[in-house]
Amino acid sequence: MNGTFSGDTIAAISTPVAAGGIGMVRMSGPQAFEIADQIFVSVSHKTVSETGGYHGLFGRLHDEQGEIDEAVVFVYRTPRSYTGEDVVEICCHGGIYLVQRTLRACISAGARPAQAGEFTRRAFLNGKMSLTQAEAVVDLIASQGQQSAQAALSAKDGAVFQKIHRVVDKMLGVSAALAAWIDYPDEDIDEVSGENLNQSVMDICDSLHTILKEYDTGRVLREGVSTVIVGRPNVGKSTLMNLLSGEQKSIVTQIPGTTRDIVEDTIRLGDVVLHLADTAGLRDTDDPVEKMGVELARKRLNSSYLVLAVFDSSEELSAEDLELIEKIKDRPVVAVINKTDLERKIDVETIREKIPHIAELSASAGEGVQALEREVRELLQLSSLDSSSGIIANERQRACVEQATKTMDEARQALEVGETLDAVNVCIDSAIDSLLELTGERASEAVINQVFERFCVGK
Repeated sequence: MNGTFSGDTIAAISTPVAAGGIGMVRMSGPQAFEIADQIFVSVSHKTVSETGGYHGLFGRLHDEQGEIDEAVVFVYRTPRSYTGEDVVEICCHGGIYLVQRTLRACISAGARPAQAGEFTRRAFLNGKMSLTQAEAVVDLIASQGQQSAQAALSAKDGAVFQKIHRVVDKMLGVSAALAAWIDYPDEDIDEVSGENLNQSVMDICDSLHTILKEYDTGRVLREGVSTVIVGRPNVGKSTLMNLLSGEQKSIVTQIPGTTRDIVEDTIRLGDVVLHLADTAGLRDTDDPVEKMGVELARKRLNSSYLVLAVFDSSEELSAEDLELIEKIKDRPVVAVINKTDLERKIDVETIREKIPHIAELSASAGEGVQALEREVRELLQLSSLDSSSGIIANERQRACVEQATKTMDEARQALEVGETLDAVNVCIDSAIDSLLELTGERASEAVINQVFERFCVGK
């Protein structure tokens, strides 16, 4: 898919369109230096075209109306630039008017407005990065915590590409051996002997299944997890919601049934983003309004992935508590033993028999959040996740690995039932195609367009 652009030069604002200390307009293409020289004069009178790569010039910007602002212009020469082309980055003061006027000056001088993701698209097409590295740029910008940022940065450095290619290389080795045996069946080829071939195919299948499993865990880091707080009335659900949110999202009173609607917020618990919902207390009630709230709570309980089940440490387990435990015991759930600042009456071991992840805290005193964070991380298997190892990052990549896994499983089954090695090799070649589509080495134009639709203008 590698190639170069021969005609136009693109320009876009590459910093947020908001007031700030510095704003940047980026240009990339064969006329980038010439256009910059038309709108910028350095204090040293040295032109951009005369400046070596990885150097900057200080001076003033101007257009047909006159001076715009002071600026620093950084120069990057092909091929040692982000896009692989001649690139200019114009940094001026970050006022919206100034940055937009600078962009208009670039366009008036001969550049055209860049499309969404076009700088990174050019980097991909010019061989500066793989498709997985390009996708990692979006994930790095959108990262919401240390682990998600580390995973995106590792992918940007090529960790996903390298991990996939380690599997592809194994598959190519098996495929080449099979092709040689098919062409020369009388030759003694070790890789095609029954035991070696079976083991190689099994190892490849195991690697692909592991990559898929890591995706499910890594998605929690990138997207957060839908979480519901449940429990009977007055166990402290709303107080917990307010504690995690850092503000009063839910009304807290001693009157049972105060929460009647679902209160929602997105919060960060350590490195984990929770899309959190506080719900009405689960109990039987004759109040028609509260009854509607309880019904909404039960629906949200069924639709959420993670459950924070709250219990009152100062009271014995009630029939409602036991019913809730039974209902959620097979779900991803953390039992939150609240009100630990009061005299304990609850039987924690009864809960532990059905729910192994337990966090004890006092939401009203603001104590014990670290314990909750630890249990959530362990439950979601984030503690053992190596975010630097190369984790596939989106549904496109997952679909490619899933298809490769399916065809490799078919290859394994074909060996088990004694089908011809031709049939096995067809499956392996198909799986290789799926993985090379993931890396971009055999990706169609439609796939590439889909990838770069996710980007913002200017990146």
